[in-house]
Amino acid sequence: MDARAVAPRESRAEREGGGRLLESALLGKTFTSVETYYQSYGVVLAVLIAGVGLVAVAFGAARLIAPRRPVGDKLLTYECGIDPVGEGWSQSQVRYYVYGFLFVIFDVESVFLFPWARIFENLGYQAVVEMAIFIGILGVGLLYAWRKGVLRWA
Repeated sequence: MDARAVAPRESRAEREGGGRLLESALLGKTFTSVETYYQSYGVVLAVLIAGVGLVAVAFGAARLIAPRRPVGDKLLTYECGIDPVGEGWSQSQVRYYVYGFLFVIFDVESVFLFPWARIFENLGYQAVVEMAIFIGILGVGLLYAWRKGVLRWA
């Protein structure tokens, strides 16, 4: 490899007095200078600042304009059109969490399974064995939950 292939050379735009682009003869790609690189992030930063400013102005205007008339009925907890009766604390059953946890497990399985099925033909026999082991482990987990009676609602 000679020094000309590695060293950046002047681009046509730089020779003509334009922008500061560097071309790598080795890679055949054009790279921007550090200043241009940070300027592009400056635009992103400006948009973020403008977005935060817009939200702050909207919240501030709502706080100034909105009427405030606190009444006892307005401060009550209101849910589904039913007046609250009794304590606000109630104990939840563990079954809800177990079903949610099982859903997450098998939902994650589908996240791994669908892309694999999409490129199934290109993967070969080893990938089929690996996916069979993966599904087998999940099946053993489901069998364990079923044997323990976790899936029985009553």
